[in-house]
Amino acid sequence: MTLIPEAKGVESLARQVRLTGRAYPVFEIAQLILRKPERYEVRFETVKKGEQVAQPLWLCNLDDTIWLSESEAVTHVIQRHFATFYQTEKTPTNPPKGTYTFVAQCGLSGTILGPPNFHDYQAKLLRLHASRFSRMPFEAYKAKVRIVRDEATVKKWIEDQSYKTEFVTLNVPEPIRLASAEEVEKHFREVHLANIIQSVDRWSLLGPAAQNLPALPLRQLVRRTWEEQRRFPLRVVGILSQQLASHGLQFFKVNKTVTHVAVARPHFLDVVLTPVSDGIRRIVEFIDGRAGCTRRQLLEALAPAPPAPVVPPPPVESQPSDGSTPAENAPPRAPVTDAPPPPTPEQTAVTSDLHWLIHQGHVIEFANGRLETAKKPKPKPARPEKPSGQQQQESAVDEVAITGEIDTTAEVAVAESAVGAAPAPVSETDAVSSSEVPVEAGAPLEAVQSDAPTIESPATAEAIPGSTASDAPQAEPNPEATTDERPKSEHPGVEPKA
Repeated sequence: MTLIPEAKGVESLARQVRLTGRAYPVFEIAQLILRKPERYEVRFETVKKGEQVAQPLWLCNLDDTIWLSESEAVTHVIQRHFATFYQTEKTPTNPPKGTYTFVAQCGLSGTILGPPNFHDYQAKLLRLHASRFSRMPFEAYKAKVRIVRDEATVKKWIEDQSYKTEFVTLNVPEPIRLASAEEVEKHFREVHLANIIQSVDRWSLLGPAAQNLPALPLRQLVRRTWEEQRRFPLRVVGILSQQLASHGLQFFKVNKTVTHVAVARPHFLDVVLTPVSDGIRRIVEFIDGRAGCTRRQLLEALAPAPPAPVVPPPPVESQPSDGSTPAENAPPRAPVTDAPPPPTPEQTAVTSDLHWLIHQGHVIEFANGRLETAKKPKPKPARPEKPSGQQQQESAVDEVAITGEIDTTAEVAVAESAVGAAPAPVSETDAVSSSEVPVEAGAPLEAVQSDAPTIESPATAEAIPGSTASDAPQAEPNPEATTDERPKSEHPGVEPKA
């Protein structure tokens, strides 16, 4: 079930928004629609599970009522529109024989069923339960039946049994007499059911008719849905927005929270860079300088009305000599009205410029009359740049992938990135750190990625266990070794330190 704003009311609202140019909060409009039932419609739809209908709907064409079952619709037509199809005729007959001191009476409807030992009692009890209380279990309903010993009630039942009731069919070529209510229902199903009651998948009713549906479950559903939308009309706002958009209106949010509907979306106007007239510039500058100003304040500041002319008091008339009053001899005067003076040309020009600004979205006039200019959009944030180290690493790797060579200016960084992880920690007394080993230019990438052999210094190789590095004997320099002829390492591209 869905609550839908009434189409003609939405059209009138859209016309008002276009004429006034004001921006209205959409949620407040939805609240106004839900306050009165005649402002919205209630749409019922069947629920399907796959290809089967979980809960069908039945429509009575006589009064546009919706029902959840065909039997309920038939009972409704027979009870409410019985005179349209049938006519009741009573014929006197012999009263029941015997003496009766008590009768059974339905505790819910007050219907007199007769003595429990009467031949028609059980059939009448089943018929009443099926027609009016079918949702209640039969045993539970049977417990509601009470025994009444009142003489007036017993006498009334005897009088009812003294007449034979028959039902004559109407609106048929040949009238037929039916003896019981069961025959009436059977005849209705055979003759009138297909034309009066039909199954529907969707049906809409106005709010007042939906709130007064005879079917209690549907009436409760309408009430519960209405209360939910009154608390937060999200679904009504969604449908209302589609209806207003079909009339050419635009939507925007104020402070990123409240959704408004207007003739145009806000569009910033830069009066410094955009060539505009002096009147447009004055209006924009005044609204920017006066937060929360109104149309009236704008007109008073930019196009004030001229002062009202001073009307001299009427002259005092003397008393006529014939004894009549002055009012009797005075000519009739024109009636005094409080109509406002016509607008001046300056006011007309300001109003015209303001109308253009509003319909272009440069100025927003809210429902409470407050004027506000469209704000300048914020610049989009720039994309964050990558760190310089990461850029250097990516450029070095790209160069290796293309040329197969490593830049000598970033030897250490490329060596660490090629290995993919920092080298395993090595003690200072055991070996020299691999990050301190220079890499020759032109060395292949596989040589850099492989584990370089540990190069031991003479001091660490001959150190005494338990002694410190300062106590170890120092290596004597080799006089034959010069700077030009240094021993080469077995590992390609790696030289030992001097």
